[in-house]
Amino acid sequence: MNNDESLTQENDYRVPALQRGMAIVQMFSAQQRTLGMSDIAERLGLSISAIYRIVHTLNEMGYLRKLAKNTYELGPQVVSDGFSYLASRDIVDIALPHLNALRDRTSLSCHLSIREQTDSLYIYRAFAAQRLSVNIPIGTRIPCHCTAMGRVLLTGLSPAALDNLYQHVRLDDYPPPAPKTLPELQQLILKDRERGWVLHRSDYSVAIACGIHNHLGEVVAAINLSGPESVMDSPVARERFRESLQESAQAIARELGGNWIK
Repeated sequence: MNNDESLTQENDYRVPALQRGMAIVQMFSAQQRTLGMSDIAERLGLSISAIYRIVHTLNEMGYLRKLAKNTYELGPQVVSDGFSYLASRDIVDIALPHLNALRDRTSLSCHLSIREQTDSLYIYRAFAAQRLSVNIPIGTRIPCHCTAMGRVLLTGLSPAALDNLYQHVRLDDYPPPAPKTLPELQQLILKDRERGWVLHRSDYSVAIACGIHNHLGEVVAAINLSGPESVMDSPVARERFRESLQESAQAIARELGGNWIK
């Protein structure tokens, strides 16, 4: 078999619709967050009618999300099933030594998370090997409004974006101190944003969290210090832990080329 025959055979195995679908998803980036149907068609060199079913299928599967008539952004499915974790490797690699050092200084467990829709996804932990240590495995997802790191991640959203994210989410199924209504959540996040950090108590443990900001001032991740209530109960100790946590967040943000907000 010559090279031309081999190339023809390889082309026979291609699925054009799948190829176009993947090409559409790859068109979106941090610089190109939204695209119209006509933009997509033009980039592929096809007519709108030729790509309509592909775009509709991607939207139905959650890989695209329709914002307005014929306007789309990447959908939640792109960052689910491990995609967010893979895309976050840079921040894990940068944060890892800082969180390990923070754990060693404080003897408390540290975690790193990013937001996936309404969940806080844990992507790294520096585990403090103590009898009463808090140990949340990598890959764990917890609703943002129920945790310190999750609430920090929500502070990166505008009030309108927060309202849009939670407009169809029930909040009254979660135990206190989680907010029960969207207005209550909005007020809580407003105060969290002004404070610049969050303290959360649950099951005899306490967590303090703050955000990691990029060069645009956007919250791209959150880190925490968490430990037993008996260790974190002292106001003096909590203040010391908070300062150490924020110093680590500042160092991570600098390496990411980002800002420090509060």
